Amino acid sequence: MASLPKEPTEDAKKLSFWMPGRYEPTVHRTNQVYQACNDIKACFLERAKVEKQYAQQLSQWSSKWKNVVDSRPLYGSLMRAWQSFFTSAERLSALHSSVSHSLAQEEGDRLKAWQKETFPKKLFCGFRETHDNATNFAHAQKPWTNKLQKVEKARGVYHKACQKENAALEKEKQANDNSEMVPEKRQKVTAAREKATEEKEKVRERYEKLLEDVTSYTPRYMEEMEAIFDQSQEEEGKRIIFLKEAFLSIHKHLDVTNNENVKAVYSELHHTLMSISEQDDLRWWKNNHGPGMPTDWPSLQEWVPPVKKLKRRKQDRKIKGNRPVMIGGVKVRALYDYVGEEGDELSFKAGEVFLKVEEEDEQGWCRGILNGGKEGFYPANYVEVAD
Repeated sequence: MASLPKEPTEDAKKLSFWMPGRYEPTVHRTNQVYQACNDIKACFLERAKVEKQYAQQLSQWSSKWKNVVDSRPLYGSLMRAWQSFFTSAERLSALHSSVSHSLAQEEGDRLKAWQKETFPKKLFCGFRETHDNATNFAHAQKPWTNKLQKVEKARGVYHKACQKENAALEKEKQANDNSEMVPEKRQKVTAAREKATEEKEKVRERYEKLLEDVTSYTPRYMEEMEAIFDQSQEEEGKRIIFLKEAFLSIHKHLDVTNNENVKAVYSELHHTLMSISEQDDLRWWKNNHGPGMPTDWPSLQEWVPPVKKLKRRKQDRKIKGNRPVMIGGVKVRALYDYVGEEGDELSFKAGEVFLKVEEEDEQGWCRGILNGGKEGFYPANYVEVAD
């Protein structure tokens, strides 16, 4: 029952209820409701005193508590209902002194008794509901969190193996292009590349197994977490219903005049109070602090090599006589996305097939033609020969 928070600046999925430790707002909600009850009691006890002084002191009370309410842990329709008392107070010039006794004695004692019954404390651990929710959420989340941590670790190992394999591929390409290298040394380079590829496949297999493990456990994890969350929602719903009844009772004490203007004020106030909806408030909490939040479920993330900017001189592109031109061209397939930075460069997506019409130059550039007919240059290490 906290005031509506500002939209989070971080990725909403990372702040999701499902992520490790993100159940804490729901756990702390009990403490916030208790504080809200203290504020409500103080608010209306002070209102009882203001009633005796009519218009001037009523206006001062309303102005003071307007600022206090904005920082208190209420939300949704309950928040609007509480604020409506101050709005109505500003429009009234006087209230009967008999209201003071009703607010201080009847409603004050009622709130105090309800608060004592609803929030039993657990020795040295705060409120029992807070302690139980924190313990249950932590117990339900621990197995899934452990599996998630293993997945994150395996992903790091897999990406590092991909980097190692990529470096080995670069060395093997350079060795194959170097005609002066002795065959024995070239064989060693090839063997190193094969070993790196084998290691990458091993860690990828482990990564996929761990990912499968956490994915298969997720339904059970969600079921357990939602069961605990639903219990918390049920308790919160009871509190909202009681506070709605308390506000309506306070309204009844205040609406004691036959003045038509005052009747109109309290008619509007009553409409606002009747708009209190535990379903709407609980739905808002669920979507902002519970299972309704978007989340970033773990999935396989392929390693993508960093973009290597190849330096070249513009005049080299125009000298085509030094490089052989292919009759008909050779089909190649893009390995990665590439966005041309200059007008004579091609742009393509990974998997796209097009024609290579000129061999690679000494700076690592080839000339090709896309399916749409556009001709231009592209980095040779971004494609492979298509089957």
